[in-house]
Amino acid sequence: MLQGHGDDTYIYPGIRSNFSSNIYPHADLTGLKAHLCGKMDLINHYPEPEPRSLEMAIARRYGISVDNVLVTNGATDAIYLIAQTVAKNSYHHYDVGPLPTFSEYEDACRMFGLTQRNDLVETEMTGHTVLWFCNPNNPTGNVYSKEVLTDFAQKYRLVVIDQSYEDYTLAPMMTHQEAATSKNIVQLHSLTKTYAIPGLRIGYIVAPQHIIAMLRDNIRPWAVNALAVEAGKWLLENNVSVVHDLYAYLAETQRLRTMLNQITGITTAETQTNFILSEMASKTAADLKDYLAKTHHILIRDASNFRGLSPRHFRVSTQSPEENNLLVNAIREFMNQ
Repeated sequence: MLQGHGDDTYIYPGIRSNFSSNIYPHADLTGLKAHLCGKMDLINHYPEPEPRSLEMAIARRYGISVDNVLVTNGATDAIYLIAQTVAKNSYHHYDVGPLPTFSEYEDACRMFGLTQRNDLVETEMTGHTVLWFCNPNNPTGNVYSKEVLTDFAQKYRLVVIDQSYEDYTLAPMMTHQEAATSKNIVQLHSLTKTYAIPGLRIGYIVAPQHIIAMLRDNIRPWAVNALAVEAGKWLLENNVSVVHDLYAYLAETQRLRTMLNQITGITTAETQTNFILSEMASKTAADLKDYLAKTHHILIRDASNFRGLSPRHFRVSTQSPEENNLLVNAIREFMNQ
């Protein structure tokens, strides 16, 4: 289970700039909030046992069958559902894409008794092994090509591609239709990330119909609350776009990365998304996080709990230019102590 994560503002009161969460920081959700205020009577009733109305809205939006869609209580809920389902269907092993990557894939697989193969198969088809890829990858921000992913799909019985950050990159992504018509590709999507609504927990799976049917056998009734379902339908039906200028947003990410690289003792990884993984030469991310939160009311992500990273790694997500300048100055101040 998650032992550390972004957006832990509940631990640090008074945060003014939150660099710890990989969602768009300036989303205008005025229309959604007004709509939900008019739907408060929904809380007097049970939600749909299965959120079929939202699944139908997603299917219409992306031109696929509703039988290729399964809505979950956030993308993390989908991860555990997939791990549970494959374990019940004679899968014995799992692999993950190159480290570091999101740790919840491994946690979910271990919870349901799967063991890790510890290597990516390069040549021959595996038996009962599921492969997990985060694409774009958290926390590095790199993107794997569709060719790489489809090649692995020829070598694994099942490939799960977590596309939660797909709306924060300009790189080509595998489409909903490509997953739906594949033999063994399962996509994870996150309305939480797309629309910057992490408090509502809305994720969904796109996969071939026979895989969705297997997953549906293991879902819990009433798993997605009524307001989340209503929010998802409203956002899709009104064609809401949260990030109005992705080019400018990612350009600002590169400006922030350049400024971080100019601080003595800090190096950053190349990124194709809105977040940046950085490493300090000597000091710890835990100390930096504590200093920034308590001294400057700035919150970052201590990335030391990602397998493959060190206590010196941290991650930040792009905010406004003014906030980014304040962050860089505050980190430089910390490094010069």
